[in-house]
Amino acid sequence: MNLHLSESKYDVILEKDIMVRMRDGTYLATDIYRPAIGGTVIDDKLPSILQSTPYNKEDPIRIKQLGKWFSRRGYNVIIQDFRGRFKSEGIFYKYSNMGEDGYDTIEWITKQKWSNKKIGTIGTSFMAHFQIALACMNPPHLSTMIVNQGGFSNAFLSSCRHMGAFELRQMTWAFSAAKNSREANANPRIKAALEEIDPANYLDPELGNLKEGQSPLRLVPSYEKFYFDMLTKAVYDDYWKKIGLCAQKYYDEIPDIPILLLGGWYDSYTRAISDIYIGLSTRKNGPIRLIFGPWVHGWETLNLTYSGEVEFGRKASIDGSGLAMSPNYLALRWFDYFLKDTDTSIDTIPPVKLFVMGGGTGQKSIDGKLHHGGVWRNEHEWPLSRTHFTKYYLQKGGDLSLSLPKKGIPPSTYTFDPRKPVPTLGGNISAAMGTMMPGAYDQVERPNFLGCKPPYMPLSSRNDVLVFQTSELTKNIEVTGPIEAKLWISSSARDTDFTLKLIDQYPSNDDYPNGFAMNLSDTIFRARFHNSWSEPELLESNKIYRLDMVSYPTSNLFKVGHRIRVDISSSNYPRFDINPNSGESLGRGRKLRIAHQGVYHDAEHPSHIILPIIPSAVG
Repeated sequence: MNLHLSESKYDVILEKDIMVRMRDGTYLATDIYRPAIGGTVIDDKLPSILQSTPYNKEDPIRIKQLGKWFSRRGYNVIIQDFRGRFKSEGIFYKYSNMGEDGYDTIEWITKQKWSNKKIGTIGTSFMAHFQIALACMNPPHLSTMIVNQGGFSNAFLSSCRHMGAFELRQMTWAFSAAKNSREANANPRIKAALEEIDPANYLDPELGNLKEGQSPLRLVPSYEKFYFDMLTKAVYDDYWKKIGLCAQKYYDEIPDIPILLLGGWYDSYTRAISDIYIGLSTRKNGPIRLIFGPWVHGWETLNLTYSGEVEFGRKASIDGSGLAMSPNYLALRWFDYFLKDTDTSIDTIPPVKLFVMGGGTGQKSIDGKLHHGGVWRNEHEWPLSRTHFTKYYLQKGGDLSLSLPKKGIPPSTYTFDPRKPVPTLGGNISAAMGTMMPGAYDQVERPNFLGCKPPYMPLSSRNDVLVFQTSELTKNIEVTGPIEAKLWISSSARDTDFTLKLIDQYPSNDDYPNGFAMNLSDTIFRARFHNSWSEPELLESNKIYRLDMVSYPTSNLFKVGHRIRVDISSSNYPRFDINPNSGESLGRGRKLRIAHQGVYHDAEHPSHIILPIIPSAVG
């Protein structure tokens, strides 16, 4: 690819620990990397790239890959410690002040003598949340954004809480961040106490929840507060509707600027990135661009060709996409075009570029991973206009088919014991500190996954997992897009959960005699929210309710001989917190109750999953 990209031709001079004043008088520590020649900064007014981070602006990798890398190519790079973190003033409270501080920092940049008032932002995860939050404030001098794997479309429905449940990676993140908090760095005793903590020790379902004021996080009170707020503010109210946590309420306020959105099929923000693209692409001229690859969480993961224990082939990386040789060079193409008016042909990339997983050999690769394969494809919109949203119905005996179930069929039943939850085996996870592993895995228990116990059986063998699957496919079927399901359920409990997981079930082969159950997408629904996210309603024992479930989007080719499989249960732990089935206040319950569950699949209650089938790939 012959592109006219900015060359690495400058020296870099660092202006360190500039204290930038926010509207409330708080000063945020800011480093500025400026292009120089012969040890002297160049006089030209240049475009700027901003990143605010809670992970230390002085992290060596951040300095190398962001500060120095872009500055050498003719950009002022501004890296700022987030409020209350490291050298910045203020009290840290996760996800607060992102919009206001971002707006104020951008306006400060425009007033500097070295700024040409063209400002881009870049970042992954928290740094992506920061970008979307500041955009919701409609800053007049924000020129473009590169948002990788983050930004909350609605943090109550996914990525923080999840359709009523709670994503426990927020707990592991709190422990991790507390260890390098300003308080811990200033007090050796606090530091030592927090360093001794293994979050996995607080994920034993029989030991109960962390208790506010008595948890190890009490040593850093603001960290304990944001964790317990997210855990216990369990209805969709103003807490969740504010800037920073609910971009969907502010889409109209986001400036009409070029935005590049990147997502991974096994990232924790897959649904959020999908929702943000849908929300902005229908409102803005942008251009708004979306790229989805088979990746787990991170910036450098865009260079990888595998996820978990599944290999997608040498073209699965960003280099293999044909867009750029690395994530940084993709960002450079974008910034050079929109901040420097350089012809990098980035305007010619399609509105949507996605990696369709599947089509591989199904054998073990050299490094022992399942070769699942896949291809990149250009598209004009998301979801794809040619999608056939197709209902696959749960059937008696575990079948999954296109036929409506018959009348009078009794429900499938199981018992859910919150003391013995179904363990999490891969999926859309980040910030888990070793308690969970993201990506695609065979759905078989193994020693290195939390909650798995000998004899390490397939999840499908558990009495509390219902398995529904098609017969072996006689033609290829591509599933690409958002995924929903409608389940008719009942429970003996006042409140309980139901989970759903979409799986590509491989047939037996020489390398995998028992086949391979590859997870693609999952979700959960806390049943007390069956009518409303803001006004929960406890269940009546054994009454039938309908749950409208939304799973994460994906793109996968189910090959001939494979089966489309759906697993239904009531836990996926520790990806999601466990429902104690007691009906107590969420996040504060202490009583564990066994629940007897029913999943209905009859003509009056036709439980089904809605799959986005792409007809051109069938055959």
